[in-house]
Amino acid sequence: MLSIGRSVLVTAAPLVLAVAGWVHPHGLSRTTAEEWAHLHIVLLPVFPLLPVGLLALLWRRPRRDLAGVATVVVWIAAFAYAAYYTGLDAVAGIAAGTTVEHAPQNADLGALKQPLYDTGDALGHVGAYALIVAVVAAAVALWPRHGIRVLPGTAVLLLSGWSFIDSHIFWPRGVFTMLGFALGFALLDWAVTGRRPGADRT
Repeated sequence: MLSIGRSVLVTAAPLVLAVAGWVHPHGLSRTTAEEWAHLHIVLLPVFPLLPVGLLALLWRRPRRDLAGVATVVVWIAAFAYAAYYTGLDAVAGIAAGTTVEHAPQNADLGALKQPLYDTGDALGHVGAYALIVAVVAAAVALWPRHGIRVLPGTAVLLLSGWSFIDSHIFWPRGVFTMLGFALGFALLDWAVTGRRPGADRT
């Protein structure tokens, strides 16, 4: 895969999510409910793509050693992230927005939203922790060939992953979290672009 093309691939999802976070409503109310729900419908296929920044770098990794085991862990954790974070998007985004949009005028919006937020947050936390596991496993998989070069990107991704647990994509922290993911993926892409002198090129 060409380096420039791969760089675009690994940074595309977090950059799109950063832009979405910039325009995301700051709160869910009757006036923002339609925009809230529609934005999360648009983002439904985007959130699961966040781990592509790791998976693209691990394509064709060795399969019969520690790096291979770590690669399998990355794929499993990436799947868990995609499944559970999509749940957050569907419940606290689409469902909550639709519920508020069509709630009766005398309805207690807080009582309607909170159970959806609680369920969505629980799903999102599982997804975010799974993404952190994927980052650690990716570093283990990449270390044998690229060594210390993987550390800067891994550090940025771990900080972003930790922030992601409760920041979602909301401005301001969530937007900077997504930009952090883009930077971290770009740094890992840089780390694997060149190989160590004497590294196995087969």
